[in-house]
Amino acid sequence: MLSYIIRRFIYMIFLLLTVSVVSFIIIQLPPGDWLTTYIAQLQASGTQVDQAIIDSLKQQYGLDLPLSQQYFKWIWNMIHGNFGFSFTLNKPVSTLLAERLPLTITISLFTTIFIYTVAIPIGIYSAIHQYSLADYSLTVVGYIGLAIPNFLLALILMLMFYQYFGVNIGGLFSPQYLDAPWSIAKFIDMLKHLPAPIIVAGTAGTAGLIRVMRGCLLDELQKQYVITARAKGLTERTLLFKYPVRVAVNPIISTIGWILPSLVSGQTITEIVLSLPTVGPLLVQSLMRQDMYLAGDIVMILGFLTVIGTFISDLLLVWIDPRIRYEKKGV
Repeated sequence: MLSYIIRRFIYMIFLLLTVSVVSFIIIQLPPGDWLTTYIAQLQASGTQVDQAIIDSLKQQYGLDLPLSQQYFKWIWNMIHGNFGFSFTLNKPVSTLLAERLPLTITISLFTTIFIYTVAIPIGIYSAIHQYSLADYSLTVVGYIGLAIPNFLLALILMLMFYQYFGVNIGGLFSPQYLDAPWSIAKFIDMLKHLPAPIIVAGTAGTAGLIRVMRGCLLDELQKQYVITARAKGLTERTLLFKYPVRVAVNPIISTIGWILPSLVSGQTITEIVLSLPTVGPLLVQSLMRQDMYLAGDIVMILGFLTVIGTFISDLLLVWIDPRIRYEKKGV
């Protein structure tokens, strides 16, 4: 296992370098750059920009360098903790991430807990009560949850709550706490606003996970080892959780690697609809305005979390299912 972990770390380094190159190229693909767009906006408003000022700005932001040098400068600064400067928001990228990452992780973490704590028990119950009224009802609700996009559900809930209760469920804070410093009152106010984004963002994931858990468990319950264990006199509860459930959760455990990047990116469109101050809308804004440092840093963080998450998933699979081994056995 130790040699496997070492190999994986080496592969991860090369994979992250590849991700950084691809991310940088994709961000640079649109014609022009942030400065070109900014100057075009100034000229469209009737403001003439002197060429000396343009050259000075290019040199200041390193936009006069070849793309290869811009890339190595970006990577070198990132390794040393300098994430660059956001052109559009006129702030260091590290400051912007420090403002939004904690809120993003809080929402996504609670959403993930909600999805797993609701979906796995319901999936188990639906499987062991196959073709019952409850199974059919849960199946219908699950398909509805899968069919309705999260952003549409957000719009429906916002309209209903405002029309019938006069409550705006958008945002994470009440108006009086938006620019206020952190306090116990502001934290409690945030907790009051959390259920809406958690339910909206977790609906589709919960519905999909229920179907996966139900299908995998039904497949395991028909296998010979379950029939043999039942014939030996094991109680249904012990039999269920000791054998088939442990095997049925393998596909779910293997997707835990997707959770870490979702903690940062989350449900971007839903976050925009609900006006949440998270990283997702910030990434969209940076891509639209060609804010290369901000967009590149967020994409790199997502790539890093995906690689780390996949590695954690592989280790968890070994722990959950002893049949899985990553080492070659000697002949």
